[in-house]
This record gives sequence, C-alpha cells and structure tokens, in this order.
Amino acid sequence: MAKRQAATKPAEAAPAAPAEEFNQYEAMFLLPPGAATDQDGTGLRLCRSIIERHAGQIILIKKWDERKLHYEIGGQKRGTYVIAYFRGPGAIVTAIERDVKLSDEILRVLVTRADHLNEQEMNAVEPQPIIREERPSWERGFDDRPPRRDDRGPREDRPPREDRPREDRPPRARREEAPAGAEAGAGKE
Repeated sequence: MAKRQAATKPAEAAPAAPAEEFNQYEAMFLLPPGAATDQDGTGLRLCRSIIERHAGQIILIKKWDERKLHYEIGGQKRGTYVIAYFRGPGAIVTAIERDVKLSDEILRVLVTRADHLNEQEMNAVEPQPIIREERPSWERGFDDRPPRRDDRGPREDRPPREDRPREDRPPRARREEAPAGAEAGAGKE
C-alpha cells in the first residue's frame, strides 16, 4: 500500500544544481624577453585572451619583471614574467596549462589559488630584488672553502714506510686454481 501512495504522489522538483563556484587564482606567465613590453602589448593580450577564453574574469594583469633564468627554457636565457589575478571555475587551471603547452609564445605558467588576497594586496605585489654578493674570483680566494678534513695528519708526523725494496717483500699469496671438473661436480651431489 505504501508503494501505491508513493507512486500517486506528485513528483517533487529536484533541487536545482548549484551554480559553479568561481575561485580566485594567481597565474604567473613566463614569456620570452621583451614580449610583454612590445609596442602593442601582445604578451599581455595573449595572457588575457587565454584566461578569458576559458570563462575567466580578469581582476588584474600586469608585467611583473624581466629576469635572467636559472637555466635555459626553450632556448631562452632571459624571460619576462606577467602576473595575472582572475576568477574562474576549477576546470580553468588545466585548460590554461594545456593552452600554454600548445603555445609557442609562452614558455611556462604557474597557476595557484589566491583566495586569501584582496584587490589592494594584488595591486601591491611587486618583484623582490635579487640580492647577490658578487665578488671577483681573485677576491674570493681559498678562504671561502671549508677546511679540508685530513685524518692522516701532516706527513712529518706519520711513521716511516717499510724501507725494504719491493722485490724483497714476500710474494702475495695466490689463489689456487681449482680443476674445471671439480667445480662442475661439486653442486650435483
């Protein structure tokens, strides 16, 4: 009887699927040197178009810095960094990374969540200076290296070697060669 009542009840409307939640992201694009500072800003426009192509809403995009790379990427020794803050669905990250891999104009991208930042903090982001104490090689000398560990001590303090000439020493004991048949039969018993 309960089954009949359930069948006669009008179907309740299923709850509407929640709208896809937009997360806030930070993307650091690495472009070849000078790409973001072109006359027409093609580097910035390229980064903006990749984000907007996948339903991302740009909050802020700007040239961050141009630096020497630690190692060559795509034959480039220097690179221009572009930083972008945007909102978008969760699937946008993989789509952006795929587009960058297929693109010849962008060397790399790193996308992270940036929900903890507000717009004022985003505008305040500036590159940190690279602080290196560079001294010429003739000023560095050998004092910068750690002391060498020598367990033997100075040569003068070591006991002297045996004074006998090499030919007078007893010959080294040689291994006797076992007959070929003895090895083969040893394991068959």
